[in-house]
Amino acid sequence: MSQRIIVNSNINGENIEFMADERDSLLEALRDRIGLTGVKEGCNNGNCGACAVIMDGRLVNSCCVMAAECQDASITTVEGLEKDGQLTTLQQTFLEDAALQCGICTPGFLVAATALLEFNPHPTEHEIRFWLAGNLCRCTGYDKIIRAVQHAAERA
Repeated sequence: MSQRIIVNSNINGENIEFMADERDSLLEALRDRIGLTGVKEGCNNGNCGACAVIMDGRLVNSCCVMAAECQDASITTVEGLEKDGQLTTLQQTFLEDAALQCGICTPGFLVAATALLEFNPHPTEHEIRFWLAGNLCRCTGYDKIIRAVQHAAERA
């Protein structure tokens, strides 16, 4: 029988205390316990990137992180990207360049590309493709996604 644990984290700039099953992944905690459904479950084994979040400055697949590991962690989800109700430049270029279709992969791509642009504000196309290689798009929208990241970098 599993036990429940209390976890304190800073999620999207807000200190949040939540209760989780000791077997819950961060993905399950974000979606089912906290209600942040922008984080998507795609493969649930770390291969698709749909559940990507930034945890303590590092890009991680939340399906591969246990909720218990998030004690005192700083986590940014797709919901935490916008600032004061305004889309980021990257979010805006995703819209302008039609870099989304069904939407399952979009949150993960946005979070991963945000992490990239924080690490390297002016990446080459090759660097963008390499960085986003862990994110899968079922609708094959890769060219538009790469272009949107390039346009966001040009505006920075």
